[in-house]
Amino acid sequence: MREYWTALASLMGALAFMQGLLHAVFPAELRAALARLLGRVTRSFSPYCYFDVTETDGMSNNEIYDAVQLYLSSTAAPSSGARLSLTRPHNATSFTFGLAASDRVVDAFLGAAVTWEHVVAPRQSPGFSWRPLPEEKRRFTLRIRRGDREKLLPAYLDHILATAQEIRRRSQDRLLYTNARGGAMDGRGLPWDPVPFKHPSTFDTLAMDPERKESIKADLRDFADGSAFYERTGRAWKRGYLLYGPPGTGKSSMIAAMANFLGYDVYDLELTEVSSNAELRKLLMKTTSKSIIVIEDIDCSVDLTNRAALPPPAPKPRPSIDGSIDQDAGAASGRSITLSGLLNFTDGLWSCCGSERIFVFTTNHIEKLDPALLRSGRMDMHVFMSYCSFPALKILLKNYLCFQGDAAADCAEVMRGLEEWIDAAEITPADVSEVLIKNRRNGEKQAMEELLDVIKARAEKRRGTAAARKGGEEEAEEKRALGSPKEGKEPAVGNDSCEVGQDEETDAKKQL
Repeated sequence: MREYWTALASLMGALAFMQGLLHAVFPAELRAALARLLGRVTRSFSPYCYFDVTETDGMSNNEIYDAVQLYLSSTAAPSSGARLSLTRPHNATSFTFGLAASDRVVDAFLGAAVTWEHVVAPRQSPGFSWRPLPEEKRRFTLRIRRGDREKLLPAYLDHILATAQEIRRRSQDRLLYTNARGGAMDGRGLPWDPVPFKHPSTFDTLAMDPERKESIKADLRDFADGSAFYERTGRAWKRGYLLYGPPGTGKSSMIAAMANFLGYDVYDLELTEVSSNAELRKLLMKTTSKSIIVIEDIDCSVDLTNRAALPPPAPKPRPSIDGSIDQDAGAASGRSITLSGLLNFTDGLWSCCGSERIFVFTTNHIEKLDPALLRSGRMDMHVFMSYCSFPALKILLKNYLCFQGDAAADCAEVMRGLEEWIDAAEITPADVSEVLIKNRRNGEKQAMEELLDVIKARAEKRRGTAAARKGGEEEAEEKRALGSPKEGKEPAVGNDSCEVGQDEETDAKKQL
């Protein structure tokens, strides 16, 4: 055993001597060149290609590194069983899984297998730097086969960037923007004031016929997935929706359901705060992609029905924010928003500044809008928000009373009565919801009976009003009929007198 350790010590000493001799004879530059040459020879016979994605690129962050981290955290890593790190970014609603140090994960794209490795190494102590650097150097190493290089690059990287952007958008809270008064800018130089958008409305809770909801959802899916279609057809990637109907039929809830379904931000544009067409274009340019631009009650915001070229009336002095009177209001009389400016806003060249945006207009009186605003290309879908129907009523009963139609046999008679009277009552979903909210503590049957009484009373009131209106019209028609014979007799008497006069003149001529 002693000879074994003696021989091992002699061998290690010889190796140390040879290493010292090599370092003394061959300089460091020559050794580095030999190592690079050996690496090139090894890689030339290797069937794989390697790509390093570093965390930083000079003094700035590498966008591809962040995108790869998000992509692997949501798609490949959770299903591979790798060791993961769990984080939750600020202003986010979901958790993020990250690949741990020196761990590998396998992914597939277009039928080709790829391997990602997360490499973490300590950073050497740097000299003076204006920007503090992290203590560790991180990078992702991508390994693919040489034969798959043309097929994967750059399509695979574009897929990673698009997926990461979608994940980042869906994980963050959506925002509701409103335009500032008089086009004022905020601290970031933007004319929009944001607040978190947390409206709970969805298509599942929306009181509307299920067939119409599925049609709207299918149209929204086609729009969100239509990047290639709009590029192929040469159309701007936008869509217009016009929601019209009586008040209380759920137009605002429909907008919130669309935003929650697509995951888009909402821009609530108040036209009364826009002073000119130029300011309207600036607001459009400051909106982001994947957003819904809303103008509610467009028929009440500004006068957009008169297209005649008439001089605008002199505006009244409007107090400013500090309470003083704006003395330059008369000078701004020519700077007012017009129908032409709004049309260019929705369908002109400026509407192409951005992509994947939806314009939604709401109105209670569609007949008051100019036909140019309603044509296809500006308002592509006209959605009539009608009174509450029986399928919509069942959705409201499920939302407020947790009512299941096939689970309550004692309420069958009440349901038949609701189905019979709901169309004649012409009641809005908002009125139905208010009745259910007031009676939700009284139990399902009692609340439904109270709703049936309200619907019956409204239907009978409408029938009485219609009968009175019909009776008034019949009475007016009878008065016109009684007055018409008297008016018809007067011309007849006049004709007889003319005929008598003509006979007397003829007899007088005969006598002469």
